[in-house]
Amino acid sequence: MIPAAFEYARASSVDEASKLLNKFGEDAKVLAGGHSLIPLMRLRLAQPAALVDINGIKDLDQIKESGGKLHVGALARHVAIHGSSVVNEKLPLLAEIAGEVGDNQVRNMGTMGGVIAHADAAGDYPTLALMLDADVVTNRRTIPARDFFKDLFTTALGPDEIVTEVVFPVANGPHKYVKFRRRLFDWAIVGVAAQKMNGGWRIGLTNVGPTPVRATAVEKALHDGAKAEEAAQHASDGLDPAGDLRASPEYKKHLARVLTKRAVLQASGQAEGKQ
Repeated sequence: MIPAAFEYARASSVDEASKLLNKFGEDAKVLAGGHSLIPLMRLRLAQPAALVDINGIKDLDQIKESGGKLHVGALARHVAIHGSSVVNEKLPLLAEIAGEVGDNQVRNMGTMGGVIAHADAAGDYPTLALMLDADVVTNRRTIPARDFFKDLFTTALGPDEIVTEVVFPVANGPHKYVKFRRRLFDWAIVGVAAQKMNGGWRIGLTNVGPTPVRATAVEKALHDGAKAEEAAQHASDGLDPAGDLRASPEYKKHLARVLTKRAVLQASGQAEGKQ
């Protein structure tokens, strides 16, 4: 299908982009990689009045470590994140996740900021941001990830607010991201991230609700000495996932438990059945 008519403007700075968003009103959208937004527009599931293209803004694609934190610019492409020596050294789980996003075309165009701002329940970066207590930095403020994701496709961003970077803690201990999908390049039906840091485990769940989920019950069980299989049974605690054509709510809960066990075991260098 053909998208509905819209206005287009290309910004050369964050300040100009913010002013353009103000000009076009709350129905305007920021265009970064576009691999989530454009398909929705083609199906007319999204009909923004205007697109503000931020791809011409310099320095929004920087990836650097500073003060024990990993700063990933909003325009950092998945392929750059995956191949970044800084990311692979300081937060290798992020590099692993970036390498699992979509196909080559998506990885070469899609961006960190686009995925975070789009807030799709099946998005991978939001899970990592939430479970690691990352900060989402905008042109106005810094928002903790736990306060950023409000609902499906809904965030704390104001009408003229733009994500400029995401700041993660450094974590280079045992880690794994397990993504269950029907075909290689599909979105996750369910995904589970496991990261060991500061002597404990962080566990995040993808696509088991309208926002990413941190599996604190699993984390506590592991902290208290439970084996991976026992702790993983808590992955579905409190979950109320929506069913779809690919999986029922009960199947998603089942996947959350199975994949959590698998992620923790693989992160620990263990094979299933050999705890």
